[in-house]
Amino acid sequence: MAEDAAPALPQGRFAGRAQFHQWLCAGLQAAARAGWAELILADADFADWPLGERAVVAELQAWARPGRRCTLLAGSYEELRRRHARFVQWRMQWDHLISCRACRAMDRQDFPSALWSPHWSLRRLDTVHCTGWAGPEAARRVQTQELLAEALRRSTPAFAASVLGL
Repeated sequence: MAEDAAPALPQGRFAGRAQFHQWLCAGLQAAARAGWAELILADADFADWPLGERAVVAELQAWARPGRRCTLLAGSYEELRRRHARFVQWRMQWDHLISCRACRAMDRQDFPSALWSPHWSLRRLDTVHCTGWAGPEAARRVQTQELLAEALRRSTPAFAASVLGL
């Protein structure tokens, strides 16, 4: 699907958890509709992301196609496992498209909270008050990509889709 087939994405500053969730969902919807090939989702623990919501998992399901790639970066996946059962189940099905990394050495306050794609990005600058910005501007996308790349360089594989036993 063409990139311009996606609905207009929000841009500018956001404030508050409700607007963060709304804009995050809009980004995932655009990713699914426009067929974005690459996504990076990053947060210290994803505890206050809406990943377990039925609508979010439906958008991720619509996005999931061969050739697509999503990287999750967290300090810990314990809260994600506890709070987002639908997402955990969906991730097991699409493990071949999802790479999960952990950067445990990074301080929680410094951990990036962002959705990045080559087309649009959203970044929380203050996770306590849930404020940040979103948009397609190249400079901000590059800045977010560089921040995430640095954390990814310091990360290790984590959050296996399944546990194999002997």
